Amino acid sequence: MGTLYLVRHGQASFGADDYDVLSAMGHQQSVRLGEYFQQRGLTFDAALTGTLNRQIQTLAGICQGMGVEFAAPDRAEHREEPPQASSAALGGILRQAQDERTSVSEREAHPTPAGAAEPALPGRRRSAPEGLEPAAPSLPAQAWTGDRGEASREPRPARPRAVREATSVGAHLLWPGLNEYDSHAVIETIHPHKLDKPTSPEMYRSHFRLLRDGLTQWMAGVVSPRGMPSYTDFVAGVTSALDHVRKNCEGNVLLVSSGGPIATAVGHVLGTSPETTIELNLRIRNCSVTEFAFTPKRHMLVTYNTLPHLDGPEFADWVTYA
Repeated sequence: MGTLYLVRHGQASFGADDYDVLSAMGHQQSVRLGEYFQQRGLTFDAALTGTLNRQIQTLAGICQGMGVEFAAPDRAEHREEPPQASSAALGGILRQAQDERTSVSEREAHPTPAGAAEPALPGRRRSAPEGLEPAAPSLPAQAWTGDRGEASREPRPARPRAVREATSVGAHLLWPGLNEYDSHAVIETIHPHKLDKPTSPEMYRSHFRLLRDGLTQWMAGVVSPRGMPSYTDFVAGVTSALDHVRKNCEGNVLLVSSGGPIATAVGHVLGTSPETTIELNLRIRNCSVTEFAFTPKRHMLVTYNTLPHLDGPEFADWVTYA
């Protein structure tokens, strides 16, 4: 039996010209979650995200918190039904990085005398694989820029081709079916006039009332939001990722997506009504963790919308929903 960790992206830029970028808080949330995973000794055998900037940036932040270098993928290389080997690559990278951190800790605890050859630790690599190095511990939140959410950093020497492919193409699996619906397109189906940017609590409440009504009609097949698939096809995109995990993966799997797909996944597993799925969607918090236990035959809900990494008074103002 494996465990699938479904993580909603960190806080995005709600109300800004480009929502699909993590805010400074969103980056901090994702790094903190990675630190929590690292502190628990958690490793992943596979990882999937959608192709949206905020989803990829969140995975990058998690990798930073875990002490793993993140190589942004080439979006042109994603496939709807990718091979099993690609989905497992990040797991190997994360496990190797954790082994290296443990080796360093053991060497620090038992230093080698000056002039003596460094002993090989049982079961540990002497050094990290080429092309793999810990992320900078103090990378500022504002450094995440660019179309793919790559971290701004100094140019680095070119790596051998095989290493580049292992860390960029195989770093994680892009799955377009995990992308969020277009909330603006949903609202336009019932409110065709341009909405002002929300600046007050009442305007925010009005926005989400319209969104709830639009989602209800889209899920019922009454409206067809511009540029979006039918709700049936949207669900199929989410369930295709779940099917891939249960059929091809084992151990711990990390899936970074958005509120809509995660709520849809929970609704699919529990057989909830569309109304309940919408409520699950609108209550999910940024960088929250939902856990499924899975076998080759099915997924089972274990937890929903939890924030164990923010369980402390110092993180009280880190809990967000946008």
